Amino acid sequence: MLHKYRFKNFFSFAGETEVFFLLNRQAPVTDLVFESPGGARLSKVVAAIGPNASGKTNVLKPLAFLSWFIAHSFAASKPEDEILIQAHFFSDEKDSEFEIEFENKGQHYRYSLIINPERVVHESLHLKTSKFFSFIFRRDWSELDSAYEIRQQKFGFSAREAARVRPNASLIATAAQYNVPCARALVGYFARFYTNVYYSGRDHFESSDVFEATDFFHGRPALRAQMSEFLSQMDLGLSEVVIESRKFVEKETGESKDANIPAGVHRMGEKVQKLLFWYESSGTQAAFVLLGKILPALEHGGIVIIDEMEADLHPEMITAILALFIDRESNPHNAQIIFTCHAHEVLNDLQKDQVLLIEKDSNGYSEAWRLGDMKGIRRDDNLYAKYRAGAYGAVPNL
Repeated sequence: MLHKYRFKNFFSFAGETEVFFLLNRQAPVTDLVFESPGGARLSKVVAAIGPNASGKTNVLKPLAFLSWFIAHSFAASKPEDEILIQAHFFSDEKDSEFEIEFENKGQHYRYSLIINPERVVHESLHLKTSKFFSFIFRRDWSELDSAYEIRQQKFGFSAREAARVRPNASLIATAAQYNVPCARALVGYFARFYTNVYYSGRDHFESSDVFEATDFFHGRPALRAQMSEFLSQMDLGLSEVVIESRKFVEKETGESKDANIPAGVHRMGEKVQKLLFWYESSGTQAAFVLLGKILPALEHGGIVIIDEMEADLHPEMITAILALFIDRESNPHNAQIIFTCHAHEVLNDLQKDQVLLIEKDSNGYSEAWRLGDMKGIRRDDNLYAKYRAGAYGAVPNL
């Protein structure tokens, strides 16, 4: 359960920026809000809104990067690889900074990271034990010794193995390889971050994404049924979606192989027609791929990070997707979603504390602020109308 994250000197954000799921106790309890086991009031939804090229994608990248780095950096990178991290173009500093607060299995953690393309400069993990945080480990690079100083407190990682941690890998990801229980639990938490955002930006929809989502749903009958029901309800002309195993012959080798192929089932009276998904609309395909990221988070709990939620989707479908998070029956484990969007009608479905506004100045510096932190914003304001009128800023200057 994500409380907040902070970052600095990262892509178009030079200054310190914080993004909150954490709400104060005055925030009304609605289906958009839940209370964590630790007693924090948290939002299920955060929408990032602003003009093109304002930095909306970049405000999501810290989460996508942290989830990869903490969970996968040991296994997914080679010792000689540079770390895919980008400081602000005009910054004199090469280090980027991150901090994330979250709850996992009843424990409240704070993870901090200072990093550049060459190495981790600082990495630490703290656990909230009362009103304060106590460190579990701390890792600092010493330029004088050209080595890491690592201190641990109940982390349980062999000091000998910890000393061999690679400069481009997280200590958590490394410790998980040695079956350290705390590390494995945290890797499990960050492995439940589902995103279409990567170093270069949004992962643009391709036919290969359909294959990936097909393989995912093929092995999960319950989620496949949910996907089929959702798409059928979206008035897409579908009665259901099926996945069939078909043989095909590779052109290069002539070898016969099996592949899982999705098809939309269309019915008119007693007539039934199957249509391969590549002949369905791009909106149907995009929704299919998107559900491959959303439904597993809803099933077990997790964080969904989506750039350009409206891509190929009707605004009403965005509302229907958000309803999956808002509804307690479809979201029993309080999965959370943060997304960027140009379909500003979504403001009609959200509270002021669930809207993040993004703007970039003429010098190329992005900034982000929570709408609820602005003075004079009432909870009963028509957020959509006032945003469209330019009352809150973060609108195109045309």
